[in-house]
Amino acid sequence: MNLSASSRIATPAPAIDLAERKIAYFSMEIALSKSLPTYSGGLGMLAGDTLRSAADTGVSMVVVSLVHRHGYFQQHLDGVGQQTESDVIWSPETTLPSVGQEIVVTMQNREVTVRAWRFDVVGVTGHIIPVFLLDTDIEGNDPWDRKLTDHLYGGDTYYRLCQETILGLGGVQLLHALGCKPEVCHMNEGHAALLTIGLLEERLNGAPLRDATEADAEAIRQQCVFTTHTPVPAGHDKFGLDQMFAVLGHDRASAIERFGCLHDGLMNMTYLALRFSRYVNGVAMQHGKVSQKMFPGYQVHSITNGVHAGTWLSQPFQALLDKEVPEWRHDNQYFRSVYGIAPAVIDATHALGKQRLFATVKQRTGVELDPKVLTLGFARRVATYKRASLLFRSPERLVEIAEKIGGLQILFAGKAHPADSAGKGLIRDVFTAAAKINNSKLRILYLENYDWDLGEQLTGGVDVWLNTPLRPYEASGTSGMKAALNGVPSLSVLDGWWIEGCAENITGWAIPDCDDEAAEASLLYYKIEHSVAPLYANKAAWAEVRRHCIAINGTFFNTHRQLGQYVSNAYFPQSASVAASDQVIVDDEVREGVLV
Repeated sequence: MNLSASSRIATPAPAIDLAERKIAYFSMEIALSKSLPTYSGGLGMLAGDTLRSAADTGVSMVVVSLVHRHGYFQQHLDGVGQQTESDVIWSPETTLPSVGQEIVVTMQNREVTVRAWRFDVVGVTGHIIPVFLLDTDIEGNDPWDRKLTDHLYGGDTYYRLCQETILGLGGVQLLHALGCKPEVCHMNEGHAALLTIGLLEERLNGAPLRDATEADAEAIRQQCVFTTHTPVPAGHDKFGLDQMFAVLGHDRASAIERFGCLHDGLMNMTYLALRFSRYVNGVAMQHGKVSQKMFPGYQVHSITNGVHAGTWLSQPFQALLDKEVPEWRHDNQYFRSVYGIAPAVIDATHALGKQRLFATVKQRTGVELDPKVLTLGFARRVATYKRASLLFRSPERLVEIAEKIGGLQILFAGKAHPADSAGKGLIRDVFTAAAKINNSKLRILYLENYDWDLGEQLTGGVDVWLNTPLRPYEASGTSGMKAALNGVPSLSVLDGWWIEGCAENITGWAIPDCDDEAAEASLLYYKIEHSVAPLYANKAAWAEVRRHCIAINGTFFNTHRQLGQYVSNAYFPQSASVAASDQVIVDDEVREGVLV
């Protein structure tokens, strides 16, 4: 299996004292390894990067997810950009060690047996974060139930609610059966919100949920942390009350209703998580503000996302930094020290990543790109609000710019959800536009099957990372952070993380805010022609931009910093306050000593 250095499977799994683990992290999807199809996009990548940083920095954490035997999907694109999909089937039996523990979840008015497989995320010092992947494909379960942990984001809403019941209720039961009773449970998006009901059941110790008091609810609230990841309504799971009662049963469903977790007459996983969490956050400064307006009855904080540097830095950059700034692996603050490396060396190191990317493009498409030509990258999950086709609003303008600046190359990639016909239409739109305007000066390619490996090559190999979401729907975005680590500036709408990361002409460029899409596209063209291309033509100045990206944005937009903020602000704020108070006392004593 092709595993990253920081994510190795241990067989058999080494013994860990789970009773000492203080944080349980729940996520429907997690990018654990390039060879495991247990993620679909940004949410799963963010989860995986968070765990890799937890392993590197020694955080006391365990993790729960689902096994997803049929994975997310392999994307197939025909000559006109029509997407079809096939499952990526894998076998945990031949891949991962068993946890050796089964639990039973009562749901749909019957019992479902759940087991788990273990994946170990191993940090740079050997610290292990165990990940438990829940699995219902067990002989004796109802045939329909055996498929509940097969498909990530598959099936209808009934299937989804059953999956989320396994994740939340089953996850809590498994951890407690293994002797792990964490102080903090972190819900990475609302999919895991039913863990709050599981904790409440555990607290009542067999008594019915109708006996739960507000004091019981408050006790659960003090254990839980919730991160919301999207302002897009479709990203917040909602279920009919008939499904809620059918899947969860009368006692649980009535408790959810009684504790005020319904919204607009529906069971809403986001509101369930909000109701039972003492700390709630968005994933960027702006997203926190947007979420606060969406959920005015709750206090919403902000912790801006990051990426795991050891995963997303290209191998040439890793080798350079290991030589020049070796402390970067355990402390990403040291990225600031790249100012001690000559810009020309940074530029030459990026050129190796570009060379690797172009070799992959040639292998996949037969097209040989020119490494001297300005190359833009646009790769992400294909959804309408991400506006993959904004660049083609005035195709003749794009042709003119390419001719004027001596050539332009644009690489696209991204999967649309199998049920998202509008997203699939966007892919076809890119294909259609590219077919009409491709020429010797303008090369536009759409690369099939965007995944971890291709994402790594694109963010490490292009010259500029392009991002054109419809404001304010970009909660954070992390692909541009990966690019920045590799010395790649962004050209982006001011939304999500880019509001915090954009230093004009230093770390990249902002596409000015417009309410009219045509005007926004015009400004995008203007920036390419008058800001990006002239600077790219100045090799020395461009090398400085590359160095700024790593030193400024790499230092902040990483999961080491992000996780540190979760620990001090969300998981254990009281400990952080005590530590700060102790420091004040020490400082006062020092000052008094000086005065004496």
